Amino acid sequence: MTYHPKSDFMRVMIERGFLADCTDYQGLDEALTKGVVPGYIGFDATAQSLHVGSLIQIMMLRWLQKTGHKPITLMGGGTTKVGDPSFRAEERPLLTPEAIDANIAGIQKVFAKYISYDDAPNGALMLNNAEWLDGLNYLDFLRDIGRHFSVNRMLSFESVKSRLDREQSLSFLEFNYMILQAYDFLELNRRYGCLLQMGGSDQWGNIVNGIDLTRRVLDHEIYGLTSPLLTTSDGKKMGKSAEGAVWLNAEMRSPYEFWQFWRNTTDADVGRFLKLYTELPVGECERLGALDGAEINEAKIVLANAVTTLCHGAEAAIAAEATAREVFEKGGVGDDLPTLDLDRAEIGDGISIVQLIVRSGLAKSGKEAKRLIAENGARLDDEPLTDAGLMLDASAFAAPIKLSAGKKRHALVKLAD
Repeated sequence: MTYHPKSDFMRVMIERGFLADCTDYQGLDEALTKGVVPGYIGFDATAQSLHVGSLIQIMMLRWLQKTGHKPITLMGGGTTKVGDPSFRAEERPLLTPEAIDANIAGIQKVFAKYISYDDAPNGALMLNNAEWLDGLNYLDFLRDIGRHFSVNRMLSFESVKSRLDREQSLSFLEFNYMILQAYDFLELNRRYGCLLQMGGSDQWGNIVNGIDLTRRVLDHEIYGLTSPLLTTSDGKKMGKSAEGAVWLNAEMRSPYEFWQFWRNTTDADVGRFLKLYTELPVGECERLGALDGAEINEAKIVLANAVTTLCHGAEAAIAAEATAREVFEKGGVGDDLPTLDLDRAEIGDGISIVQLIVRSGLAKSGKEAKRLIAENGARLDDEPLTDAGLMLDASAFAAPIKLSAGKKRHALVKLAD
């Protein structure tokens, strides 16, 4: 990247590692220096929360606003009914309108922590593409919009091509997705003066389609910017952990577990993640990322605290760090650990240790819990757990018990008050 930007936003994107590609670096940079640029990212409502994989996009919207521009969060109330086929091996399950609305309500909670929805010139907008997609007349849409799309060109996009090359079915429903996303950009430009669409690099084809369509229909110049698709240095997809997706909503992933995810970052990723997911100065991110030995662990705590503060607030970050130090350094029981509350009636004459390991979230199944015990990976109150047949009666819970899977995953089990 030899381009030297004039605008603060493009400088941040380049310096901090957010930029994979842009449809017109110079044109977008010029627009950003002339006034407030509205820019959007679309989020389909396929779950009740976004996960860490979406955090790079949320941070891009945050930086857009911090550098004086107007972020638009577009909820895919309409497009979720179709499902984005990009780089997927099979069709997404179709959701009911009620499920989509419930998912949107869950997803919207997180945005207000990162960007401000107010009446300022750069105040963010929360929109839903169902506003213009739900009422479309099919024949009018085909005549007015469909005629601008070449099927030959659509078949050449990598997201479609990869599916066809593997001879996996691509339904006509899914094939329409890129037309609908292109139409979103056109409508956002027409209604709200939106000049920029951002997304992961897997969205490049969809973004370019929207730019072409808007140019043909409205003769307006608009821009696209993509971020790299992130994997961790050991090749894992960002946003996933051994226990599954790392959700952003506290009720789906506790702030302590969220903090732990960042604390467990691989050494090689610390500097890069500090630049992308925190607002620490770039030089400080590089200094912390270059530490090694025991010092890199303190850099990971800086990372975990900064990311958790943005997502869950400073108090949650402080509590998580205190719990981690209590659990790891002193062998104690921290207040903020994930907790399973049991009723006396559930315990009855006894409850199995395998059941407790599964219910506390340390294993996905009884089979996995038994394997954990057999491989000496489980501990009960910091003592090795060797008997998979162990039963605990109510007297065992006079004080909360601590279960551990490996060195980094812990949970409390206690009697409900």
